[in-house]
Amino acid sequence: MKIAMMLRRGGLGSLRAFRGSFANFNFSIKTPSSPSPLQALAFGAAADVAADDLLLDNIPPVSLTAAKVEMEPALLQPRVVVYDGVCHLCHRGVKWVIEADKDKKIKFCCLQSKAAEPYMRVCGVVREDVLCRFLFIEGPGLYHQGSAAALRVMSYLPLPYSALSSLMIVPPLLRDPIYDFVAKRRYDWFGKSSDCLVLKEKELLERFIDWEELLDKSQSEL
Repeated sequence: MKIAMMLRRGGLGSLRAFRGSFANFNFSIKTPSSPSPLQALAFGAAADVAADDLLLDNIPPVSLTAAKVEMEPALLQPRVVVYDGVCHLCHRGVKWVIEADKDKKIKFCCLQSKAAEPYMRVCGVVREDVLCRFLFIEGPGLYHQGSAAALRVMSYLPLPYSALSSLMIVPPLLRDPIYDFVAKRRYDWFGKSSDCLVLKEKELLERFIDWEELLDKSQSEL
Protein backbone atom coordinates (compact mmCIF):
# COMPACT_ATOMS: atom_id res chain seq x y z
CA MET A 1 0.00 0.00 0.00
CA LYS A 2 2.88 2.38 0.85
CA ILE A 3 4.48 1.62 -2.50
CA ALA A 4 1.24 2.42 -4.34
CA MET A 5 0.95 5.76 -2.46
CA MET A 6 4.55 6.59 -3.35
CA LEU A 7 3.87 5.88 -7.00
CA ARG A 8 0.75 8.02 -7.06
CA ARG A 9 2.61 10.97 -5.55
CA GLY A 10 5.80 10.62 -7.53
CA GLY A 11 4.37 9.81 -10.96
CA LEU A 12 6.47 8.08 -13.59
CA GLY A 13 9.75 9.11 -11.92
CA SER A 14 8.81 7.10 -8.85
CA LEU A 15 7.89 4.19 -11.07
CA ARG A 16 11.37 4.19 -12.63
CA ALA A 17 12.98 4.44 -9.18
CA PHE A 18 10.73 1.66 -7.92
CA ARG A 19 11.71 -0.60 -10.78
CA GLY A 20 15.40 0.09 -10.15
CA SER A 21 15.16 -0.60 -6.42
CA PHE A 22 13.02 -3.66 -7.06
CA ALA A 23 15.63 -5.07 -9.42
CA ASN A 24 18.36 -4.70 -6.74
CA PHE A 25 16.22 -6.16 -3.96
CA ASN A 26 17.62 -9.38 -2.38
CA PHE A 27 15.09 -12.04 -1.50
CA SER A 28 15.52 -13.72 1.85
CA ILE A 29 15.62 -17.12 0.22
CA LYS A 30 18.76 -18.24 -1.54
CA THR A 31 18.56 -17.61 -5.27
CA PRO A 32 21.06 -17.53 -8.07
CA SER A 33 22.39 -14.18 -9.29
CA SER A 34 20.04 -14.19 -12.29
CA PRO A 35 16.32 -14.07 -11.39
CA SER A 36 14.30 -17.22 -11.75
CA PRO A 37 11.25 -17.34 -14.04
CA LEU A 38 9.06 -17.03 -10.95
CA GLN A 39 10.86 -13.88 -9.82
CA ALA A 40 10.66 -12.36 -13.28
CA LEU A 41 6.94 -13.06 -13.37
CA ALA A 42 6.45 -11.45 -9.95
CA PHE A 43 8.43 -8.37 -10.98
CA GLY A 44 6.48 -7.94 -14.21
CA ALA A 45 3.14 -8.28 -12.45
CA ALA A 46 4.08 -5.72 -9.79
CA ALA A 47 5.28 -3.21 -12.39
CA ASP A 48 2.13 -3.66 -14.45
CA VAL A 49 -0.10 -3.10 -11.43
CA ALA A 50 1.82 0.05 -10.51
CA ALA A 51 1.62 1.38 -14.05
CA ASP A 52 -2.11 0.66 -14.18
CA ASP A 53 -2.56 2.59 -10.93
CA LEU A 54 -0.85 5.61 -12.47
CA LEU A 55 -2.96 5.45 -15.59
CA LEU A 56 -6.21 5.03 -13.68
CA ASP A 57 -5.40 8.05 -11.54
CA ASN A 58 -5.23 10.20 -14.69
CA ILE A 59 -8.65 9.14 -16.00
CA PRO A 60 -11.38 11.69 -15.12
CA PRO A 61 -14.55 10.31 -13.52
CA VAL A 62 -17.41 9.55 -15.92
CA SER A 63 -20.53 11.63 -15.41
CA LEU A 64 -23.61 9.43 -15.63
CA THR A 65 -25.80 12.50 -15.85
CA ALA A 66 -23.95 13.79 -18.92
CA ALA A 67 -24.19 10.38 -20.58
CA LYS A 68 -27.92 10.32 -19.98
CA VAL A 69 -28.37 13.79 -21.45
CA GLU A 70 -26.41 12.82 -24.57
CA MET A 71 -28.32 9.57 -25.06
CA GLU A 72 -31.79 10.97 -24.51
CA PRO A 73 -32.14 12.97 -27.78
CA ALA A 74 -31.23 9.86 -29.77
CA LEU A 75 -34.28 8.09 -28.34
CA LEU A 76 -36.72 10.85 -29.29
CA GLN A 77 -38.72 10.68 -32.49
CA PRO A 78 -38.44 13.32 -35.24
CA ARG A 79 -41.29 15.42 -36.66
CA VAL A 80 -43.32 15.55 -33.45
CA VAL A 81 -45.90 18.24 -32.72
CA VAL A 82 -46.34 19.07 -29.03
CA TYR A 83 -49.61 20.96 -28.65
CA ASP A 84 -52.15 22.09 -26.06
CA GLY A 85 -54.29 18.98 -25.62
CA VAL A 86 -57.20 20.76 -23.92
CA CYS A 87 -57.61 23.39 -26.66
CA HIS A 88 -60.51 22.72 -29.05
CA LEU A 89 -58.91 24.73 -31.84
CA CYS A 90 -55.63 22.85 -31.47
CA HIS A 91 -57.49 19.54 -31.43
CA ARG A 92 -59.24 20.38 -34.69
CA GLY A 93 -55.97 21.46 -36.26
CA VAL A 94 -54.26 18.21 -35.25
CA LYS A 95 -57.10 16.14 -36.65
CA TRP A 96 -56.94 18.07 -39.92
CA VAL A 97 -53.18 17.52 -40.25
CA ILE A 98 -53.58 13.79 -39.56
CA GLU A 99 -56.16 13.46 -42.32
CA ALA A 100 -54.09 15.52 -44.77
CA ASP A 101 -50.82 13.73 -43.96
CA LYS A 102 -51.39 10.59 -46.04
CA ASP A 103 -47.76 9.50 -45.70
CA LYS A 104 -47.96 9.66 -41.88
CA LYS A 105 -44.85 11.79 -41.52
CA ILE A 106 -46.05 13.90 -38.59
CA LYS A 107 -46.59 12.56 -35.06
CA PHE A 108 -48.27 14.26 -32.14
CA CYS A 109 -48.04 14.55 -28.38
CA CYS A 110 -50.27 16.38 -25.91
CA LEU A 111 -48.48 19.01 -23.88
CA GLN A 112 -50.20 17.77 -20.72
CA SER A 113 -48.83 14.21 -21.04
CA LYS A 114 -45.61 12.94 -19.47
CA ALA A 115 -44.33 11.87 -22.90
CA ALA A 116 -43.97 15.55 -23.85
CA GLU A 117 -41.51 16.34 -21.07
CA PRO A 118 -38.28 15.00 -22.68
CA TYR A 119 -39.09 16.84 -25.93
CA MET A 120 -39.54 20.14 -24.11
CA ARG A 121 -36.43 19.53 -22.02
CA VAL A 122 -34.26 18.89 -25.10
CA CYS A 123 -35.57 22.07 -26.74
CA GLY A 124 -35.06 24.12 -23.59
CA VAL A 125 -38.69 25.23 -23.30
CA VAL A 126 -41.24 24.94 -20.49
CA ARG A 127 -44.96 24.23 -20.53
CA GLU A 128 -45.90 27.91 -20.46
CA ASP A 129 -43.89 28.48 -23.64
CA VAL A 130 -45.76 25.74 -25.49
CA LEU A 131 -49.13 27.00 -24.22
CA CYS A 132 -48.36 30.28 -25.98
CA ARG A 133 -46.83 28.74 -29.13
CA PHE A 134 -47.02 25.06 -30.02
CA LEU A 135 -43.79 23.16 -30.55
CA PHE A 136 -42.62 21.21 -33.61
CA ILE A 137 -39.49 19.08 -33.17
CA GLU A 138 -38.29 18.54 -36.72
CA GLY A 139 -35.12 16.62 -35.86
CA PRO A 140 -32.06 16.59 -33.60
CA GLY A 141 -31.23 20.16 -32.62
CA LEU A 142 -33.96 21.58 -34.87
CA TYR A 143 -37.29 22.79 -33.50
CA HIS A 144 -39.78 25.56 -34.22
CA GLN A 145 -42.58 27.36 -32.42
CA GLY A 146 -45.61 29.40 -33.37
CA SER A 147 -46.08 30.41 -36.99
CA ALA A 148 -42.74 28.89 -38.03
CA ALA A 149 -43.82 25.55 -36.54
CA ALA A 150 -47.12 25.65 -38.44
CA LEU A 151 -45.40 26.38 -41.75
CA ARG A 152 -42.76 23.68 -41.23
CA VAL A 153 -45.51 21.15 -40.55
CA MET A 154 -47.14 22.20 -43.82
CA SER A 155 -43.92 21.49 -45.70
CA TYR A 156 -44.32 17.75 -44.93
CA LEU A 157 -47.86 17.57 -46.27
CA PRO A 158 -48.67 16.80 -49.92
CA LEU A 159 -49.63 19.49 -52.40
CA PRO A 160 -51.35 21.89 -52.34
CA TYR A 161 -50.82 22.21 -48.57
CA SER A 162 -47.02 22.07 -48.74
CA ALA A 163 -47.06 25.19 -50.92
CA LEU A 164 -48.10 27.18 -47.85
CA SER A 165 -44.63 26.62 -46.41
CA SER A 166 -43.39 29.25 -48.87
CA LEU A 167 -44.82 31.81 -46.44
CA MET A 168 -41.64 31.27 -44.42
CA ILE A 169 -40.19 34.10 -46.50
CA VAL A 170 -42.51 36.45 -44.59
CA PRO A 171 -40.55 37.90 -41.65
CA PRO A 172 -41.47 36.52 -38.22
CA LEU A 173 -42.19 40.08 -37.09
CA LEU A 174 -45.22 39.96 -39.38
CA ARG A 175 -46.22 36.30 -38.95
CA ASP A 176 -45.95 35.86 -35.20
CA PRO A 177 -48.24 38.74 -34.12
CA ILE A 178 -51.09 37.19 -36.12
CA TYR A 179 -50.43 33.78 -34.57
CA ASP A 180 -50.20 35.25 -31.06
CA PHE A 181 -53.42 37.22 -31.51
CA VAL A 182 -55.41 34.06 -32.24
CA ALA A 183 -53.54 31.95 -29.66
CA LYS A 184 -54.37 34.32 -26.81
CA ARG A 185 -58.09 34.19 -27.63
CA ARG A 186 -58.45 30.54 -28.65
CA TYR A 187 -60.14 29.45 -25.41
CA ASP A 188 -62.68 32.27 -25.59
CA TRP A 189 -63.46 31.66 -29.25
CA PHE A 190 -63.31 27.87 -29.49
CA GLY A 191 -63.46 26.60 -25.90
CA LYS A 192 -61.32 24.18 -23.88
CA SER A 193 -61.66 20.86 -22.05
CA SER A 194 -60.66 19.88 -18.54
CA ASP A 195 -58.28 17.21 -19.88
CA CYS A 196 -56.63 16.14 -23.13
CA LEU A 197 -59.08 15.45 -25.93
CA VAL A 198 -58.79 11.88 -27.21
CA LEU A 199 -59.48 10.88 -30.79
CA LYS A 200 -61.88 7.95 -30.98
CA GLU A 201 -60.67 6.72 -34.36
CA LYS A 202 -58.02 4.05 -33.80
CA GLU A 203 -56.12 4.80 -37.01
CA LEU A 204 -55.83 8.44 -35.94
CA LEU A 205 -54.93 7.67 -32.35
CA GLU A 206 -51.94 5.62 -33.50
CA ARG A 207 -50.31 8.84 -34.71
CA PHE A 208 -49.83 9.95 -31.10
CA ILE A 209 -46.62 8.97 -29.34
CA ASP A 210 -48.51 9.23 -26.04
CA TRP A 211 -51.57 7.23 -27.15
CA GLU A 212 -51.29 4.71 -24.30
CA GLU A 213 -51.27 7.48 -21.74
CA LEU A 214 -54.27 9.14 -23.37
CA LEU A 215 -56.23 5.88 -23.38
CA ASP A 216 -55.45 5.26 -19.72
CA LYS A 217 -56.75 8.70 -18.82
CA SER A 218 -59.94 8.30 -20.85
CA GLN A 219 -60.68 4.85 -19.37
CA SER A 220 -60.10 6.03 -15.80
CA GLU A 221 -62.71 8.74 -16.28
CA LEU A 222 -65.37 6.23 -17.37
